[in-house]
Amino acid sequence: MSPEEKFRQMTEEPIRPLIVALAAPSILSNLVTSIYNLSDTFFVSALGTSASGAIGISFVAMTAIQAVGFFFGQGTGNAISRHLGAQERDQACILATNGLVFTLGCGLLIAVLGNVFIDQICLLAGATQTILPYARTFVGIILMGAPFMCSSITLNMQLRFEGEALYSMLAIMVGAFLNMGLTPLLIYVFDMGIAGSATSTVICEAISFCLLLRQVQRAGITPLSPEWLRRPTQVMAQEVAMGGVPSFVRQVMLGVATTLLNDAARPFGDAAIAGLAVVQRICGFGNYVQIGIGQGFQPLVGYNYGARRFGRIRDGYFFSVMAALASVFAIGLVTFALAPQLVGFFSDDPKVLGIATLTLRMESFTMALTGMAMITNFLLQTTGRMWRATILGACRLGLVLGPVVTVLPRFAGLLGVQVAQPVTDVITGIIALPMAFSILRELRAEEEAGGARLAA
Repeated sequence: MSPEEKFRQMTEEPIRPLIVALAAPSILSNLVTSIYNLSDTFFVSALGTSASGAIGISFVAMTAIQAVGFFFGQGTGNAISRHLGAQERDQACILATNGLVFTLGCGLLIAVLGNVFIDQICLLAGATQTILPYARTFVGIILMGAPFMCSSITLNMQLRFEGEALYSMLAIMVGAFLNMGLTPLLIYVFDMGIAGSATSTVICEAISFCLLLRQVQRAGITPLSPEWLRRPTQVMAQEVAMGGVPSFVRQVMLGVATTLLNDAARPFGDAAIAGLAVVQRICGFGNYVQIGIGQGFQPLVGYNYGARRFGRIRDGYFFSVMAALASVFAIGLVTFALAPQLVGFFSDDPKVLGIATLTLRMESFTMALTGMAMITNFLLQTTGRMWRATILGACRLGLVLGPVVTVLPRFAGLLGVQVAQPVTDVITGIIALPMAFSILRELRAEEEAGGARLAA
């Protein structure tokens, strides 16, 4: 599809089928990624409870890698969609190429510094002395793949913001399916243990990166080329920051959240840390669905904000919120009903089973509440409301979770750790409501001001 045809699609086609068409590839690739994460947890769990705990510890390193990818991916992607909506394609191409170059550089820096301070990172993330050897091995290898992993996220985001989620989906799914096959081969056949899981991830991320490069060129909306490289300007930096800072902070706070939960669970032993890691993977299904819907909504926002078609943004917002709430509520019913079976698939340790089952059932009640907050966050971010988007995104993953997980365990012990995330979800949903009303009022005011200028 040519850039002109893509513009017409994003600014004229009916809202609901367009969001569904944009969200479906994102949801599918996110779910495949979630299935891979679950299968990875399953294969590693056979190596013991301490090895399973190392997966939870690795979330912190993965979060740092993802934070860089999302900063440049969301930062350039948001700006790219607005420029395409305003029919300023050259600016979009400049942002796409420069975003990839800077992502590769930052990924290389993470790989070097991460391995220099590997023990400190693992201990800070909550590793016990029994988990540390596994975590050191797993995290060290994962960090070596940081340049590919960061850059894959950036390219993935850029394709989605261009409205080409199908191209992105194909590359991500190929990597995930290869990973599911290669992981058990390296762990068991080549007897690499937990190192096999990490090595498989790095290899398949490199393959996904190469496929995504090809897909970007094939889509042709913002092709990558040295001719688009520019010295960074203040305007470019501001554009990237408006969309990138909220995502960067969200990902950093995700690492903070994981660290806080692991630290709170550490006094209760490896079983508590492993149980929380299992629940995080299972709840990823609901979160990935919400994120996929939001990712289908974001390019519509960017194009139509650039084209000043505010009514389409409002209609898309309400549809996306209802779709997220309904979808994740249905997933929550399933995870609540089948909690023991889902947890038992990943661990046969009775302590892990008991802790994770109760935690999963409580989170099943509150997952859906985060849908409205997530879609509102995407709307704020894509329209350039950087600080509000940052604050709202950080609530669930740190600003609210931090005090909750610090206070509750002192009074309720392990139960306080288990209810920390559900309590945080409820509070975050309440905070999101006035922010949603505020941004919708502002968009209506911009629309009326634009109409008044045209009338004059």
